Amino acid sequence: MVRNTRPISWVKAARKDYEGFPAGAQLQIERALTVVAEGRYPEIAKPLKGFGSGIFQSALRFRGDAYRTVFAVVLDTGIWVLHAFQKKSKKGSATPKREPELIRQRLKHLKEFLNER
Repeated sequence: MVRNTRPISWVKAARKDYEGFPAGAQLQIERALTVVAEGRYPEIAKPLKGFGSGIFQSALRFRGDAYRTVFAVVLDTGIWVLHAFQKKSKKGSATPKREPELIRQRLKHLKEFLNER
């Protein structure tokens, strides 16, 4: 069976943060991103509210810790991973304020980069 898989690209800073995740967490996130690249959505992925259409978050619990990867599905160019972080919220399920700000900034830069091509 031939799969029509879209490329997965990384914002450099997101890749660096992701490489700090435990190997097992990386493997599970890579599997989830591959599913997305093949045009489906894994159980750990859901739309990220407040960022418009096409922005998703994978939420992974791994050995008692929470890991997040934020990615954009860009029709022309594939999947872009914008941000990766270990969630260490002091207030239940709330995401620290710094994270959404970083995501917005990286999304803005990605759009500018794609428009320059």
